[in-house]
Amino acid sequence: MALIRTIIADDEILATKRVELLLKENKRFEVIGTYNQGHEAVEKINALRPDLVFLDINFPNITGFDIVKQLEYNPIFIFVTAYDKHAIKAFDVFAFDFLVKPFKDERFFKTLNKVEEYLAEKNPGYDDKVSKLLAYLETSDNNKNNSLNLTKIPVKLGNKINLIPTTEIKYILASGYYSEIYTLKKKYVLRESITNLIQQLEHQPFARIHRSSIVNFDFIEELVYSNYGELDVKMVDHNLIRVSKGYKKTFFSKLGIQ
Repeated sequence: MALIRTIIADDEILATKRVELLLKENKRFEVIGTYNQGHEAVEKINALRPDLVFLDINFPNITGFDIVKQLEYNPIFIFVTAYDKHAIKAFDVFAFDFLVKPFKDERFFKTLNKVEEYLAEKNPGYDDKVSKLLAYLETSDNNKNNSLNLTKIPVKLGNKINLIPTTEIKYILASGYYSEIYTLKKKYVLRESITNLIQQLEHQPFARIHRSSIVNFDFIEELVYSNYGELDVKMVDHNLIRVSKGYKKTFFSKLGIQ
């Protein structure tokens, strides 16, 4: 019986290693590549043409869906996601399968069984499902574009919804599957990914400088290099926030730094 040639594409190295180790428990699956950079993943998937791809949704400067759009064919995709419940409903309808971080081993092995059954039966219609998923997401993105210029972010507190002016937001930090919004007055906790938040703030003076942080340019005091060449943003409240290599180029471009 032919091995199921598999690629893992996830920008989190530990997450990649975990999937790789779990796959080794099933001899049917052969890992032919692991990639932590989105654009490299596109190149290697097109070149190696695997049967199966475990694909993270969030990479710096590219999404998993952008990767799918750039591929020359459709392997089986297992989307690995921390998306909210609305996006998960879309996966239920259109995707082959998905894993929500943090997932349990039992859930992972259930996915592998589903892949084996699918390949054994050779069910038609998978390409059509991928096309419908991308069309759905494109429509959703177009709808989001109408609200990208929001000047206030709604945060529910008890039986009230606070409208937080974006001009008062100093920075936003990821905390698990929540976002901590730091304003001039206080901290708010919102069940929303910072990936979704930066889309809403795209046309305002904000930049994502790390997988887990967004900063408001109006509250940056200075940039600080460490003795080891690492770069931090020093905010007006003296908090230091690290700039990761993956976001540095885009951040500098928005600042006008060559």
